[in-house]
This record gives sequence, structure tokens and C-alpha cells, in this order.
Amino acid sequence: MNLRVAIASLLTASLLAPAVSDACTRAVYFGKEGQTVTGRTMDWFVSDMDTNLWLYPRGLERTSNTSAPFNWKSKYGSVVTTIYEGAAADGMNEKGLVANLLYLAEARYPAANAADKRPTLSIAAWVQYVLDTYATTTEAVEGLRKEAFRMVPILAPSGEPGTVHLSVSDASGDSAIFEYIDGKLTIHHGRQYQVMTNSPTFGEQLGLEKYWKTIGGATMLPGTNRASDRFARASYYINESTQTADPRRAVATVFSVMRNISVPIGIKIPGQPNIADTLWLTVSDQKNKVYYYQDTNSPSILWAKLNELDFTEGSGPRKLQLDGNPDVSGDQTRHFKPAALFKFLAPKE
Repeated sequence: MNLRVAIASLLTASLLAPAVSDACTRAVYFGKEGQTVTGRTMDWFVSDMDTNLWLYPRGLERTSNTSAPFNWKSKYGSVVTTIYEGAAADGMNEKGLVANLLYLAEARYPAANAADKRPTLSIAAWVQYVLDTYATTTEAVEGLRKEAFRMVPILAPSGEPGTVHLSVSDASGDSAIFEYIDGKLTIHHGRQYQVMTNSPTFGEQLGLEKYWKTIGGATMLPGTNRASDRFARASYYINESTQTADPRRAVATVFSVMRNISVPIGIKIPGQPNIADTLWLTVSDQKNKVYYYQDTNSPSILWAKLNELDFTEGSGPRKLQLDGNPDVSGDQTRHFKPAALFKFLAPKE
């Protein structure tokens, strides 16, 4: 099978993939002098995901809220974007490790069986566990590969099945993609894995990237908001954009790329429920440890400087209330308020 036939097959599979309502994208930017920035979009078919920002200190006792709970204690402090006040969707820890949760319709997790005595971890807690536990991508790969827990999906409050894959990047620019396919954990580890979207599975996304490279992005790029097209545009623009050591310009560049592959508000395609509005964007400056967030209903960006936050053990969790406050903007480093921990969404077991 030649390359064009193979890609045509992949495109057809993408069109026929199960209809889902999430269309997120993630990309890692390599600047000069170690300037590394990761951006992502959160696209969802509902208008409100009860999104807030949380600050979690070191030494926090966590549990997965499952019938056979996996428990851990946070080694690193982090700032995390949560959804439904029950899941960690995105975040960065004090070491510059970033974790992003994106929808994947094809994900299938290990089935429960009497012989498997491992504790279980809800996908709602996957991002948080990684940020709490690891400082680098290599550490995350080595740790998650051991599969000390069995991953279990959730049912989102909106009724959508919780099937996801996870991207991780560190301050050096090293990346890893984690997917459960047919009950087996698949890991793609390497600096070259800069971009991830939704369907198809990541291995097939790499085939699409190869195809568009043969055409040449400067000549033609796919313009729709399908996951495969967003992958091609993000891959091209994140590398063709100006590479700079200036953190302000690097962050602005990543915001511009993420906006390019965002789905505009109000865009609905008949018969394509998997195309959904972009609700918010995050951009993580991993060299300078600044976490940026923008609600697409807000005209402004907000940020938190992790180097100025108190992550000491015993300082307690704190929240920046965004849900219901679309006009929050600017430097919010000192505006997190003490708050009681929520429970992670209970899985469908």
C-alpha cells in the first residue's frame, strides 16, 4: 500500500470514527535558550464545564475515589485547571512538568477481572497523579509503564463516556503520549511528539503528519476543524513560527498557534457532533514556570507564577474561582483562596 492510499484509509477512518463532542489540541513550542512552552485548547459541546484553577501543595494526601482506591501523597506542588469540580484536565507542577488530558473515542481500558488485585485510578485523577509524582517526562514514562494501578473510565456529568489519552511534556521539551488501546498501555516517548489531538489514535496521527509533510505546509494545509486537520496545522505552525528566547514573545506565539486551531464559538456542523466550541486555552511557560489561562468568553488572559506560590507541605489547597467570574484577568498569583478538596469523579465500575 503506497503512502497516499494509506493516508486516504486513515482519513476515511477518521470520518467514520465514533461521534464524540471533544476536539482538543495540544502542541509544544521549542524556543531558543531552553524556552519551552506547551499550549492546549479545551473544546466541548456544553457551554460550561464549571472550570476553576487550583493550587495544590506538596505533601497532600490524595485518593482516586474508586471502589479499590489508589492512594498517593503529592511530592510536588502544582497549578491545575479542573472541570466539573471533579476532574483535573490540565496543569503544570513546580518542576515545569505539564500534563494535558484530551478525549480519545478509541480508548479502551483494562477490563476488571478477579485475578487483577491492583488498586484503580479514575481517569479524572490521571493528570493530578502525574503532576504530584513526577518531575520529568522520563520519570513519568518509567513510573506509568509499571502500571501499579488499573485505569478506569468515568461518565462525564454531561453523559459523555470518559475515554481519554494523556500528553506529558517537561521543561526540556521531552514529550510522551499515553493511550490505552484494546486494554493495553501504549507509550510514545520522544521530543519529536510535539502535537496531539483526538481521533484517530496517536500512531495514526503520525501517519497523517508524514503525509502533510510530503505536500509541504507552505503550499497547502487542511483548513477544517476535524482532529486530523488540526493536527496538521498545529504541527506546521508550532515549528514554522518564530523561535525566540523572549518568554513574552514565546507565550504570545503559542497563544496565536492555539487560536489558529481553535473551534470558533457557535460553529456547529450538521451530523458532526464531534466538532465543538473551544471553551478555554492554557499556555505553560515551562522555563519560567508561569501558567496562563484564557476563557474564550473573556477578553483577557490570566496567569499564575509558580515560582512565587507557596507549595510548602501543610499550606493547604487553594482555589481561584473562575466559574461564574469571566472577567478575572491579569496576574492572579496571590489571589488563590483556601478551599476544601473536591472528590474526583467516581468511575463507572
